[in-house]
Amino acid sequence: MRRIAVITGSRADFGLLRSTIDAVEAHPDLELQIVASGAHLLPPDRTIEEVRSQVRVDAVVEMQKPEVFGRSADAAALGRGVSGFAEVFDRIDPQVVLVLGDRIEALAAASAASIGGRTLAHVHGGDRAEGVADEAMRHAITKLAHLHFAATEESGERIRRLGEAPPTVHVVGSPAIDGLEEMASLDDARHAAWGSPSAVLLMHGAGQSPATERRWVEVALQGVRRHGPVAVLRPNQDPGSEFVEQALMAVETDPDIEVIGHLDRPSFIGLLRRADVLVGNSSAGLIEAAALGCPAVNLGPRQAGRERPASVIEVDTPDVDRIARAIEEAVSGRTSCDHPYGSGGAGGRIAAVLGQWAIEGPPRKRNAF
Repeated sequence: MRRIAVITGSRADFGLLRSTIDAVEAHPDLELQIVASGAHLLPPDRTIEEVRSQVRVDAVVEMQKPEVFGRSADAAALGRGVSGFAEVFDRIDPQVVLVLGDRIEALAAASAASIGGRTLAHVHGGDRAEGVADEAMRHAITKLAHLHFAATEESGERIRRLGEAPPTVHVVGSPAIDGLEEMASLDDARHAAWGSPSAVLLMHGAGQSPATERRWVEVALQGVRRHGPVAVLRPNQDPGSEFVEQALMAVETDPDIEVIGHLDRPSFIGLLRRADVLVGNSSAGLIEAAALGCPAVNLGPRQAGRERPASVIEVDTPDVDRIARAIEEAVSGRTSCDHPYGSGGAGGRIAAVLGQWAIEGPPRKRNAF
C-alpha cells in the first residue's frame, strides 16, 4: 500500500480535495493519510472539527496564530509549518505528499516533503493569480514538486515551460468541479432564514492597503444591494482580510444583508444554485459558479491572469455604478458556456496516477530545458 498524505489548510481546499480524498481512500493500492493545518485550527470556526467529522485526521500542524494577520505573520507561520510538517512526515512516513494551490500551508508542506526526500504531488499548479502574493508561491511549489496535476491545458503547458518533464504533467481538470451534480439547492427554510438572498458576495483580502481593501467591500455592498437581498460570506485568512472583516462589521445590522460565517461546501454550492449572481474576488466565481450556470462579477485584481469562462464579468475599479451595471449584464446574459476547468472526475484521475506512478528511491528533479 502506497501511503498518500493529503494536506489541507483551510475550509476551501478541503472542499476541493474531497473528491481526491475519497478516490485515494477507495483505491486498492493506496492508503490515505490526512494532515490538517493552517486556518482549520483557528477560532471561531475551527473547521478542523468539520474535517474530523468526515475523515480520520492523522496529524495536525499549527501555523498561524489567532488574530495575527499580514505578510510578516505569514512568513513566521510558514517557518513553523515547515518544521511541523517535517516532524509529522517523519512520524507517519508517507511515500507521497499531495498539496493543492498556492497558500502558505501548501508551501510549508511542499518544502518539508521535497527537501525531506519525499515525492511531492501538486494540484492546480501552473495557474496564474497575479493579484496576490501567493502567485509566486504556486510556482515555487511547482519547482519543488515531482508530479503535477494541472487543472487546464494552459496551466499544464505553463508547467512544462517552467522546465518540468512532460511525463510528470497530467491535465486532470479542476477537482472543484467534482461532485457538483450531487449537491442540491439550498432548501426553502434555510434560504428564507438568510433573507432569501438573490445575490452572494464573497470578498477575500488581496494584500492591498487597508483603505483599498475596505473601499472594495463598501462599494461592492452598495452595488450588489441594488439587485436585492444579499448573503455575504466572511473572508478567509489571506492578508488584508482583517480589513474586509472591518467593512462587514458595519453592515451586520442591515436587514437586507445577511453576513454568514463558515459554510460547508454542499451548503455553499446549494446557496449558489439559488443565487442570481456571485459577486466578489474568489476563484469560485471563475470555476464553481460557472460550472453551475451562475453568473459571476469578478472585482479587483485578486484573480488577475487566471483563466475564466465567458460568464464572468470584470470590474477593475471600485465604483458602485459599474458594479451594479456589471451585475445586470451578468444576470441578463446568463447562459451555459465552455468551461476551461473540465467537467468533473479530477479526483479519480489523480488517484489513478498516484496508484501507478513509479517511485524508485528518493525522488530527483531534472529540468527539461
